Amino acid sequence: MAGKSGAPWWAHMMLYAGGLTMVVAGGAAAVTQIGLNTANNALEQEEFLGDAQADMDVENISGPLNILVLGVDKQGGSTRSDTMIMVHVNKDLTDVSMVSLPRDLYVEIPDCGPDWGNDTCMQKLNHAASISDDWEGVTRPNVIDTIYNLTGVQFHMGATVDFNGFMDLVDLVGEIQLCPWHEITSIHGDKRTFPEGCAYYNKEESLDLIRQRYPWDDPEDYENDLWGDYGRQAMQQQAIKSLITELKADGYHKDPGKLGDVLNGLGDKLTLDMPEGLTAIDLAVNLRDINPEDITSIRVPATSQETEVGSSEVIADGEQQIAADALWEAMQNDTMDEWITQYPEWVKQTGNSATETTEPAESASAEETAE
Repeated sequence: MAGKSGAPWWAHMMLYAGGLTMVVAGGAAAVTQIGLNTANNALEQEEFLGDAQADMDVENISGPLNILVLGVDKQGGSTRSDTMIMVHVNKDLTDVSMVSLPRDLYVEIPDCGPDWGNDTCMQKLNHAASISDDWEGVTRPNVIDTIYNLTGVQFHMGATVDFNGFMDLVDLVGEIQLCPWHEITSIHGDKRTFPEGCAYYNKEESLDLIRQRYPWDDPEDYENDLWGDYGRQAMQQQAIKSLITELKADGYHKDPGKLGDVLNGLGDKLTLDMPEGLTAIDLAVNLRDINPEDITSIRVPATSQETEVGSSEVIADGEQQIAADALWEAMQNDTMDEWITQYPEWVKQTGNSATETTEPAESASAEETAE
């Protein structure tokens, strides 16, 4: 076993399903050898970080660690990603910061696709993920190069996951609790209405709610920086904590068989780029001191401005550029605590937390939430 010794209590995987970053947490499990083999072999691994790959000593695991998480949506034979998360774990492997890169962030993209002669252009970040239907060979490398060129941050690990991964995990526990801070009506499908406050939702309802961007358009959303994509990110953070709570309550962290069910269910939906010799269990053991409830969510220093490609999130010259440059440096140099202290205005609020309620909410069916 590489790194620290002792029984793992925190089985850590970064999962992003169409806008959701998920941390699957566990508790002091007596994992049998069968469970170990299942966990280590269930997940697909592939080298895809390229020049953005950081060196890592897998025999003596320590921080800081940077992890790039890409959420993908597979529809009609094509794969797209408009969710990109940079996760930082500190030197002691005890604290996690998570930086969500806005899909509309105005950036330089090295390959803007056939319509641009495959040349460099200034565009919204999610454009980097739409230049080709060849996800593995063309689009994913373009997304990674764009992020690496923007930030200069190298990543010790990478993960990509599709929508169905989240749906399958919610299906395992039945329902998760989510707490919209005001009523919203979905723009998808049967356009169900989600009431204000906490309720339990099944996998289809949960996925519908956490994919919403446009309904977060009330004055209070703008006042609290929870409008549009930021509102969606806030709901995603709630879903992370709620799913953790339900998985723990159902004992998935203590039962090797159940853990195997989780990992096998994710096998073709979650792809990892981890250094050779590093296993999922090694990672879980070494991240055992992290409390998922304490993850710090950070917003990239940027403001909405009109650009040549429409309204975008722009890192403006001056104080924003200084703060953004300092953020990338803090991730690379493990000085996130200092950065957070210096720039608290960019630490994100996530709205009502589904895990902070003291009384359980009544289960809400699709018919009830549609009223």
